[in-house]
Amino acid sequence: MDILTAIALMTVMAPVVVLLTLIAYYTLLPKEYMISNGKKHDHLASLRIAYEVLPYILLVSVVYILAKSQETITAALDITPTYTIAHRILLLEGSTVSLFQTIASPALTYLSAFIYLFGFSFLLIFTFVALICTGKISVLQEYAIAVAIAYLIAFPFQVLAPVSITGYTLPNVVPLLYQLSPVILDGLRSVDPYFDNCFPSLHAALSIIAMLLIVLRTNLMKYKVVAVLLTLSIQFTIFYLGIHWITDFFGGLVLAVISCGIAIRYRDRIVKRIRMIRETVHPLRE
Repeated sequence: MDILTAIALMTVMAPVVVLLTLIAYYTLLPKEYMISNGKKHDHLASLRIAYEVLPYILLVSVVYILAKSQETITAALDITPTYTIAHRILLLEGSTVSLFQTIASPALTYLSAFIYLFGFSFLLIFTFVALICTGKISVLQEYAIAVAIAYLIAFPFQVLAPVSITGYTLPNVVPLLYQLSPVILDGLRSVDPYFDNCFPSLHAALSIIAMLLIVLRTNLMKYKVVAVLLTLSIQFTIFYLGIHWITDFFGGLVLAVISCGIAIRYRDRIVKRIRMIRETVHPLRE
């Protein structure tokens, strides 16, 4: 039933994210990068870009599937997770995060849910699109590597030391997002069965990775502004909607900085290794 609900949720989300991406494409990217600007399209160049990009899309996809196989892997390895980190977080920060819900209202809840579900997905996907369309392949490589590293570092924490969401832990915090609709509740449960993949916050880490690379590694001025504002909004929603602890955010922030640092520093080595593997499997013919 959860799988069917997840499909239903994706059926709703996909068209909205695609629409947001199209709007952003025509409003945030410089005109010289648009297909409809009247220039002759270089199909060979497009094929070469696709050839360069594909391994990194596959890398992120494989790592994502691994990360979302938590329940299967835990059962296969007979791992019994402990919740000691959640207890320590509670002792550390108490119910501080409940302050975000003192301004709760239906309008703010719906807006926050939209940003959490659609804005986050848009930020991650359009960053790929923007880097591909503008030919910033080296930055795209850094982005894909950083995202993969973030998932891989977070995965042991999620399996061995899960942290439950604040909305199901603190008596004065409500899981506002999961109360909006059974489709949202069951759809998100399909990727986080126990709602305990909180530390470090991947919503924080991945959005900050996208923002940092766009701000620091590109000259896309309009998208820089949108990326910063959207990333800040996402950080608010993870607290307001009753999902993450403040500690989760700082864990995600550190994870983002580490992942970006590794990706930028070691991109050349990683790219060379990926090219060696790719050329061995399917050599590119001139």
